[in-house]
Amino acid sequence: MEPLTVGIIGCGNICGAYLKAAPGFEGLRIKAIADIDPAASEARADEFGVAAITVDALLADPQIEAVVNLTTPQSHVPVGLQALAAGKHAYSEKPLAVSTVEAARLRDAAGAGSLRVGCAPDTFLGGGQQTARKLLDDGAIGRPLSGTAFMMLRGHERWHPNPDFYYQPGGGPMLDMGPYYLTALINLLGPVRRVCSMTSAGLSSRVIASGARQGEVIPVETDTHIAGLMEFNNGAIVTIVTSFDVWRHDHGPLELYGDEGSMRIPDPNTFGGPVHLSRSGADWEEVPLTHGYADGNYRSIGVADLAHAIRARRPHRAGFDLAYHVLEVMEGLLGASDAGGMVEIASRCERPAALPAGLVPGRLDDA
Repeated sequence: MEPLTVGIIGCGNICGAYLKAAPGFEGLRIKAIADIDPAASEARADEFGVAAITVDALLADPQIEAVVNLTTPQSHVPVGLQALAAGKHAYSEKPLAVSTVEAARLRDAAGAGSLRVGCAPDTFLGGGQQTARKLLDDGAIGRPLSGTAFMMLRGHERWHPNPDFYYQPGGGPMLDMGPYYLTALINLLGPVRRVCSMTSAGLSSRVIASGARQGEVIPVETDTHIAGLMEFNNGAIVTIVTSFDVWRHDHGPLELYGDEGSMRIPDPNTFGGPVHLSRSGADWEEVPLTHGYADGNYRSIGVADLAHAIRARRPHRAGFDLAYHVLEVMEGLLGASDAGGMVEIASRCERPAALPAGLVPGRLDDA
């Protein structure tokens, strides 16, 4: 297939993972990168051998068909709108936006130009999550009844040199890490019907622990512990907790419980395994992975799938409807605590198509 020519805007921490993985996909060609800080883009350009240009030049380049937006969450929609206005497909890091109202602007702009919008996370396309999907679809645990999702840690100020945005409105553990867990669950179970929650902020400030700003105190302006319940359309009820207020715990990231067994599902912020099954109360057994893209960091696989989908004229898996539904669920979980009751989720999305097993490395379709 003819590769999709892509430009990247935003050369922060995650950019390196995209640039490292992209050459492994036959459908992608990264032509140029850009950042509002030229030093950042030039450093990445030197590291990976790509061209560093200005944001305006990237958007104006007629050869660039899609923009990968790796800016901070507050900039996802403004930069995405710029890409769409320039006639380019837009794919961003998670979350899609900081609100569904903002996200709707992307949908409207894309529809006007018959362009595509995609969004991370794409880890649900990895071998661990796709193996779990196949097992579930094959009836390994029977009818899914319930489950748990736990993402609990002490906070990103322990390692990130500029963690401010994690503690501002639009940040927090739900909007930062929730997309991995919710996308994985929707890939497995389908859309969410309604949610309820309780939320809190355990600390009023945080201390940066690394980098040039080590020791600087930053304010906390968003909830940092969210405990919720989600009812899925298929009837399954899943407990979810996302927190930046926990030093240590022993909960697994994802588990599903069916009427015939239970499944442990790997960390949805990774691409690999292991996957474990317990059938009818038996001991846990590790299940061999049935799918590839499990032995490394394949960030950019969602962009590669977008490229395949554009060329094959099929839906892309990490698409707008999925990301918008995830965003609305997160909004619901964040708002249900103040609302004091259940929040109905208005949007719906299809489960993304499962990946075929045994794909040739570098491809997202059989052909």
